[in-house]
Amino acid sequence: MTKNILTITMLSALVLSSCKDTPQQENVEVKETVEQVSDDFVTTTTVNKDGEELEVVFNNTKGTATLVFNGETIDLQQEKSASGFWYKNENYELRGKGNDIQLKKGDEIVFEHQDDIVQSSLKDDKGQTLDLTFNNTEGTVKAYLNGGEQIDLVAEKAASGIWYKNDTYELRGKGEKLELTKDGETVFKN
Repeated sequence: MTKNILTITMLSALVLSSCKDTPQQENVEVKETVEQVSDDFVTTTTVNKDGEELEVVFNNTKGTATLVFNGETIDLQQEKSASGFWYKNENYELRGKGNDIQLKKGDEIVFEHQDDIVQSSLKDDKGQTLDLTFNNTEGTVKAYLNGGEQIDLVAEKAASGIWYKNDTYELRGKGEKLELTKDGETVFKN
């Protein structure tokens, strides 16, 4: 009897082992994936000190810029620049960094815009330093308390003096006297 059980067990193992190795036919569905790439457009309009407008549509995907200046539409190709941006064609050249922008036709500058930037550094009676970079064109200020992290603030309408804030900080002042608060508590006052 033990011999029969052993024989049946061996035959079962052999059958199961051979079933495992038989090739199975699977229904495999092949799907082709087509990725659609949409162009990355950025549109800006800049006004110079004379009130002239320059509208630029940057196509970051194709590396092109289309300008509308004095009723003329100008197409430019992107060039490699060390810093900022640079686009040109056979007649025009557009260069810039941040909001500062310059358009040349040949060797002549036909449009130029530069933000009104004012920098200031103040000390309080505790020896703390508050470094400020105001962008009066945008209505923003970047503040650095004791050389620490950058605090970005946006201008608010003040009855007199200045008022800039974000969700955590407020900068208020008049003339050379400024106060920076964090969550309502003074962290710098000169």
